[in-house]
Amino acid sequence: MTVSPPDATAATADNETTYKRVLLKISGEALMGDQGYGLHPPTVQRIAEEVKSVHDLGVEICMVIGGGNIFRGLQGSAQGMERTTADYMGMLATVMNALGMQAALEELGVFTRVISAIPMDQVCEPYIRRRAVRHLEKKRVCIFAAAPATPISPPTPPPRCAPMKCPARPFSRAPRSMGSMTRIRSNMRMPNAMTP
Repeated sequence: MTVSPPDATAATADNETTYKRVLLKISGEALMGDQGYGLHPPTVQRIAEEVKSVHDLGVEICMVIGGGNIFRGLQGSAQGMERTTADYMGMLATVMNALGMQAALEELGVFTRVISAIPMDQVCEPYIRRRAVRHLEKKRVCIFAAAPATPISPPTPPPRCAPMKCPARPFSRAPRSMGSMTRIRSNMRMPNAMTP
């Protein structure tokens, strides 16, 4: 896993953060709250508020959100579905979650772009590295979805997902619980305390 060094000018003042850009991986299950399936709007809103609190520090945020709360390709395959089709369905689930998070963030006034590895121009932007970097530089949160564009692999292995082509500090994984967001905010100035 490649880790970008902190920006040399980023830690010059007390109110500035150590890292200019971070990658946040959120499990799809974190979005379903206490439900057994789907999106739980109050949970999505709470996570969006936490993301906004980090964004308000001036940090550029890349997000990858899983789709396991809607569909898992491996489970579909185990039930007799053709594996490639099942994996594509899982990728589409990540797009649905990304759109839900985008809506919650934009309701809070955070400009957000959903960027997909699979072209679906009416719903989200196609992945173009330079455009994604420009969105980040304009302080827009970028949510990467439907990665990888080839099936039969886990839906966002860090070495192969599109966000890693946008230099960012892999910052935290949030499986099911968002307690790690508090850790992100409290550790923004202490790189030794962070775990990729």
